[in-house]
Amino acid sequence: MGTPYSRQLAAKEDDCHGLLAAHGGIRWLPSIQSAESGFRNKAKMVIGGTAAEPTIGILDAAGDGVDLSGCNVCSPGLQATFPVLATFISRAGLSPYSVPRRSGELKNIILTESPDGELMLRLVMRSTQLLPRIQKFLPGLLADLPQLRVVSVNLLPEHKAVVEGAEEIVLTNESTLPMRVNDVVLHLRPQSFFQTNTDIAAALYRQGREWVELVSPASVWDLYCGVGGFALHSAAPDRNVTGIEFSPEAITSARLSARDAGLDRVLFEAGDATAFALTWGAAGSERAASGAGTSDGGPDLVIVNPPRRGIGSELCSWLESSSVQHLLYSSCNAKSLAKDLAALPSFTAREGRLLDMFPQTSHYEVMVLLERKPA
Repeated sequence: MGTPYSRQLAAKEDDCHGLLAAHGGIRWLPSIQSAESGFRNKAKMVIGGTAAEPTIGILDAAGDGVDLSGCNVCSPGLQATFPVLATFISRAGLSPYSVPRRSGELKNIILTESPDGELMLRLVMRSTQLLPRIQKFLPGLLADLPQLRVVSVNLLPEHKAVVEGAEEIVLTNESTLPMRVNDVVLHLRPQSFFQTNTDIAAALYRQGREWVELVSPASVWDLYCGVGGFALHSAAPDRNVTGIEFSPEAITSARLSARDAGLDRVLFEAGDATAFALTWGAAGSERAASGAGTSDGGPDLVIVNPPRRGIGSELCSWLESSSVQHLLYSSCNAKSLAKDLAALPSFTAREGRLLDMFPQTSHYEVMVLLERKPA
C-alpha cells in the first residue's frame, strides 16, 4: 500500500514472468488491471471491543479490537453496511469474544456482496447461547438493510486461529446469494468459496471461456471447481463438463446454477480432485483390459484452480500419463504453478495472463493454457 499502482503491477509481472521463465514460449497477454480501491466483495472481520461499543476489523497484539470498517479495499456497499451492523450488535447485546479472556460469544462477521448489491451475512459465534437474541432483533436488521438476502450463524466453539466452524444455521428464507458474473448466475451458499474481486473474477472466467472455445474440446473436467465458475462458463450444447470440488456446500451451489441455466450436460460431484482423476484413470484401464474400451476415458481438456499449494505430484503424474490434450491452469501462487509445470514435461505453455485479483498486496492470479507436445 502506498506504492503507485503502475509500479505494483510491474513488480507482479516481473515476479510472475521470472518464476515461469523456465517454461519458455509463453505468449503473455496484457495483464488485467483491477480498481485500486473498493474492489473486495467479501470482508472477514473480527469483532472486538464491547457490545455497547464494538469494533469491526482485526485484533492488535494484545487482543484488543482495531476498527477497520472504513478500509477502502472493501466495496462501498460493504463499508456502508458496517455501521448498521455495529448498531445491531449493540441492540442485540452480542458480546464480542475476548481472545485474552476466552469469554464472550461473537467472534467474527463474514459479509459478502453480490454484483447486484445483495448481501450475505454470517455471524461466527462461540455457541448458540445468544441465538434467541439474534432471531429477536433480526427483523429490525433486515428492515435497516433490505439488501440482506442471506443471514446465518456459524458455530466456532473452539479457541483457535480459524475464521469459521463447520456448523451453519441459516436464519433467512433464502440460503443462497446469486452472483451474476458475465452471463452466468452463480449461487453462493454459506461456506462456499468465491473470488473476492468480482470484476477480476469475471475477466478470469471470460479468459477461461475464450481458451476453451479456442481448443474446442468435446469434454472438460473442472477440478477444484468451487461454485462452478469455470465449468459453467465452459458449457456448450455439444460438450460434456464435469466439476469436482471437495466442499459439499459449493457443489450444492454449482448444481443449483446448472439447473437454473438448463445445462444438463454440466455435472458436479463432491470429492477430492486428485482422487477423482486417479479413480477414473484406474477404471479406464480396467475397461481397456476387459475389452470394454481402449482409452483411459479422460477428458480432452482439464481446468485446475487449486489452493496455493498447487495440484501436487500425484495429479501431475496422472495428467502426464493421461490422454488429456490441453490443460488450463489458474493459480494464485506462481511458485507452486512453476513447480507443477516442471512436473508436466509432456505439456508446453501456449499462452499466459496475469490478473490482478489482489491489488495493494504482492499477490496475483495467473492463468496459463498448456497443450500436449506432439508425440
